[in-house]
Amino acid sequence: MSTEAPEAVEAEQAEERAGWAAVLRYVLARGWRGVRVVAAVVRPLGWVLLVAAVALWVLGIAFGWVEVRAIAAILTATLVLCAGFLFGRTSYDVELDLTRTRVVVGERAVGALRLANTGSRAILPSRIVLPVGSGRGVFGIPQLAPEESIEELFAIPTQRRAVLPVGPVSIVRGDPLGLYERIDRRDEPVDLYVHPRTVRLDGQSIGFVRDLEGMETRDLARDDIAFHALSEYQPGDDLRHVHWRSTARTGTLMMRTYEQTRRSHFVIGLSTATADYASPEEFETAISAGGSLGLRAIRDAFHVDVRTPAGPLRAGTGRQLLDSLSGVEHSRARAGRVADLAGAVAAAAPLASVVVLLCGSTAAPADLRDAASRLPLGARTLIVVAAADADSGRRRIGETDVLTLATVDDLPRALRKVLG
Repeated sequence: MSTEAPEAVEAEQAEERAGWAAVLRYVLARGWRGVRVVAAVVRPLGWVLLVAAVALWVLGIAFGWVEVRAIAAILTATLVLCAGFLFGRTSYDVELDLTRTRVVVGERAVGALRLANTGSRAILPSRIVLPVGSGRGVFGIPQLAPEESIEELFAIPTQRRAVLPVGPVSIVRGDPLGLYERIDRRDEPVDLYVHPRTVRLDGQSIGFVRDLEGMETRDLARDDIAFHALSEYQPGDDLRHVHWRSTARTGTLMMRTYEQTRRSHFVIGLSTATADYASPEEFETAISAGGSLGLRAIRDAFHVDVRTPAGPLRAGTGRQLLDSLSGVEHSRARAGRVADLAGAVAAAAPLASVVVLLCGSTAAPADLRDAASRLPLGARTLIVVAAADADSGRRRIGETDVLTLATVDDLPRALRKVLG
């Protein structure tokens, strides 16, 4: 007769306990998931009736109150009957179509919501919820027979610049009393870009560069466009730039030296500090002015960079620029104000041709002088101040022009004064 060692018996028992513990955890997890699914379909009024029914059953049975048990039975029957409305198919084919995914603030975005019953049985009436940003639209959908479809048109008013997620579409099934609600989300959300309002800038280029050679600098180079002086040959110089007449006269190989020219690099610095603006209207004016200047620079074939205290924005094309400006918001105080932004622009684009800074009326003259002193040397600089309660005008801080705009509509006239 053989007996197992105590250690082997204990190990086997421990393994069996671990197996049962794993099964118990799985059952509890599945049960909790089921409870969450059931709880998700019960609305607040449903929870009130459910708690009331349980309490009345307990009181009616404990004290033998027939009337209380009758009320509890009525509430229970109501809960059970309303739960029956949750069952059934909601297999719509959903298509969300926005006619335009990009609009200017103040315009309406028009779209259509198409639903089709592709099944072989009718679908009971339901509601369709379409989230739009922080709001939502609700559509009542009647019963749809097999192969039947319906189209709901909608218009989204745009009161402010933003990037609004439209969708995902939610199909809601519920009971007439509003005790339960089953939500089935379909389709993918679509971003609606509400662009800032811009004005068209006509006339001469806003780059302040009136020739094709770029803006000359004091940096000397061995090869460029703008001729500067002659110098002796250095190993590695391109022999194509030998000045033969001077070489014959001096007996020394003389080379042409050129001034480096800057690329047509247009940089826009947009302050997003709350402290730089007296009102939300000033902030929107600054963004609109930046968008107007950026669009004209892109049209003039400039390389455009747009920077905020939070970092650079995409501005490779006009659409990318306006899309980026649609989502611009105020930055945190620690991100800095307009003078800090000027320093960041100078560090990121030291060879910029033109730099435009945009801020609000609460930027003090000392702040503007500090910002102007930090801008890249050799660049043509402009500061645009959005001031809702001030008259539009122009002044200078050193070599920097400062424009004050009451509204973005004043930008073309003010810019003509600078360019003139």
